Amino acid sequence: MTASQELSWRGFIHQTTYPSIETLDGDPITFYWGVDPSADSMTVGHLAAAMMVKCLMKHGHRPVLLVGGATGLIGDPDGKSSERELISFDTVQSNKAALAEQYKHLFGGGAFKIVDNYDWFKDMHYLEFLRDVGKHVPMRQMLGRDFVSSRLGESGAGISYAEFSYVLIQAYDFLYQNQNYDVSLQVCGADQWGNSVAGVDLIRRLTGKEAHVLSTPLIINRATGRKFGKTESGAVWLDPNKTTPTQFYQFWMNVDDLDVEGYLKVFTELDQQVIEDVVSRHQADPKQRLAQERLAAETTALVHDQAAMELARSVTAFLTGARSIGEADDATVEEIRKNIPSLKTTNIVEALVSGGLASSNTEARRLLQGQAISVNGKKYSAEVVADEDLQNGRALIRRGKAFKDTVFIEH
Repeated sequence: MTASQELSWRGFIHQTTYPSIETLDGDPITFYWGVDPSADSMTVGHLAAAMMVKCLMKHGHRPVLLVGGATGLIGDPDGKSSERELISFDTVQSNKAALAEQYKHLFGGGAFKIVDNYDWFKDMHYLEFLRDVGKHVPMRQMLGRDFVSSRLGESGAGISYAEFSYVLIQAYDFLYQNQNYDVSLQVCGADQWGNSVAGVDLIRRLTGKEAHVLSTPLIINRATGRKFGKTESGAVWLDPNKTTPTQFYQFWMNVDDLDVEGYLKVFTELDQQVIEDVVSRHQADPKQRLAQERLAAETTALVHDQAAMELARSVTAFLTGARSIGEADDATVEEIRKNIPSLKTTNIVEALVSGGLASSNTEARRLLQGQAISVNGKKYSAEVVADEDLQNGRALIRRGKAFKDTVFIEH
């Protein structure tokens, strides 16, 4: 496949300023993609754009990866109904260092340059910025943004000059990189289109050069209609200290059949023939969840590593009852302890309350009497696990069917 064919097949193309996306089938282009350090990790939402970057790299295009040390001090107002709280300088410094490490891990197989927009903004003076940037950005362009209109409307929360000016900062980022690194393309998520085309316009006004934007769609869970990457406990992070590899693996195992083929195209580097084969086998017997299993394995190995994926898959097999908990080795048991509440007890009432599966001893006993509790996959009504029901001195106590509602106990 050519670059344009693969980008289209994988579903990466949302909007572009190119007259034809086949431009990307020609000579290598230097492009940039950036993430603001509002947190110390990217999420699976960022991962979709990161996979588009990897696809462009595969076809010979050259990435500049930006950490927004300057923009992170202001905060992007787009999509926000009220003013963001400012992040301290020290926190931004720490966050951008963490993001740079994630860049190195995700894109480590290719050549890329990491830059920080704080480096070109830290010595810029206010009057210089107004003359060199602000003078060339029409107010009509800024006031026409949807988020500005909503924030300035009668029921809006208002907007500060700092957040209103965010688009100027990002536009200058594109101009600076165009002049210093020969960047002619910005890639972004669909929600960054307005900020990105402002840079295209600024480059044209100041230099007469042509620059372009390519945006990837925001991933929507078609089964729920919600933005992809959110769970009951919050965002799904790429940092293993925020979302463990096992939780990450299980997130992908739980995706809906309706979405799994699209996710295989976006979030893995598997080729078309392999994905078609996986989907075909999955559709022949959906209960086996073969497509979800391949998706979970590929994404977890990509974001973490092969060893972390293997451990996550092993833990999942034990938590789902596919393997006896008594067979788990020490490394697997330690990973289980990181992912679900763990206690040294055989008292089920104590385990349910301590593990947060019951609010009181009374509720725990009611759940037992109502046959809502299982021990190692077996319905249980007794308050203490009998020795013969332990597996190598271990048991998984579950409320209902979801393995997130599980407590691990050891004798």
